[in-house]
Amino acid sequence: MHKNILLEVRNLKVHFPVFGGVFQRKVAEVKAVDGVSFAVYSGETLGVVGESGCGKTTVGRAIINVLSHVSPDVHIEGEIILHSSRGPVDLAKLSKSDMLPYRSEIQMIFQDPYSSLNPRLSVMQIIAEPLEIHKPEMAKKEREERVHWLLGKVGLQPEYAMRFPHEFSGGQRQRIGIARALATNPKLIICDEPVSALDVSVQAQVINLMQDLQEEFGLSYVFIAHDLSVVEHISDRIAVMYLGTLAELGDAEQVYFAPKHPYSRALISAVPQPDPNLVKAQRTVLQGDLPTPLNKPKGCVFHTRCPIARPNCSELVPQLEDKGNGQFVACPYTD
Repeated sequence: MHKNILLEVRNLKVHFPVFGGVFQRKVAEVKAVDGVSFAVYSGETLGVVGESGCGKTTVGRAIINVLSHVSPDVHIEGEIILHSSRGPVDLAKLSKSDMLPYRSEIQMIFQDPYSSLNPRLSVMQIIAEPLEIHKPEMAKKEREERVHWLLGKVGLQPEYAMRFPHEFSGGQRQRIGIARALATNPKLIICDEPVSALDVSVQAQVINLMQDLQEEFGLSYVFIAHDLSVVEHISDRIAVMYLGTLAELGDAEQVYFAPKHPYSRALISAVPQPDPNLVKAQRTVLQGDLPTPLNKPKGCVFHTRCPIARPNCSELVPQLEDKGNGQFVACPYTD
């Protein structure tokens, strides 16, 4: 297990206000993230999985501290401690200007390679932009040489630097996005479903590229995705989220092949299997619909769909319990 902690998220809560009525007053609150805690170690990949709307992307955006700048009314609690080269700092408390020096150490790869690149800028301008901001002392020629070098690292020809995003395929655009994220030598990269918009064959190429780059540059990833087979392949540990809370956290093989939380079991049983007989034997189908974050169930948020729910599950909020071998489960009724 990696020993050096790079990032600590402690009891993170992110609540978005809902406005309504003639005077647009606050009428409700969406608890997108509700008390999430985990750590990311140097050189590891932490996979974050869950259904759409579970809060995994919000966690990623809270880590890079963009939510309060995009949505001024968002309410954020908790700590996001980055152990940077300048010492530990709570990113959640930093203003936009105070955050700037730390952006070189923490970058993001976005889900949609078609909308995450400025169509009016050339590839050279896109990748050089972070260098102009964080390394202003760099000469123009030096920046251009680094852009060419980065393109080579992500499997693209250096002469592509003068082209524009519309001239590339989705997989090539995502490689450009990866090169841009690498430009400032970050320690941590938040990967927000970086392969979900790509063809399956291209997904494998990009995943292998990311693993090679991680080994070469000593990167840490927070890999957000809904494709569990991809997450199991790339991750050292997996965090399973449900309705803004952590259901399970542990070693990737343990969580994928021997999940303990009933939600994790249902989620992983839904992964497509080549053997239909195996599917029938292991498939766990959850009853009911996913509750809305606007009106979460009391107690354990999963109890309305849980196959092993007890009467007191509607009252008690379960905490992550250590089940041994570094596997933490938010359910007192699992082995």
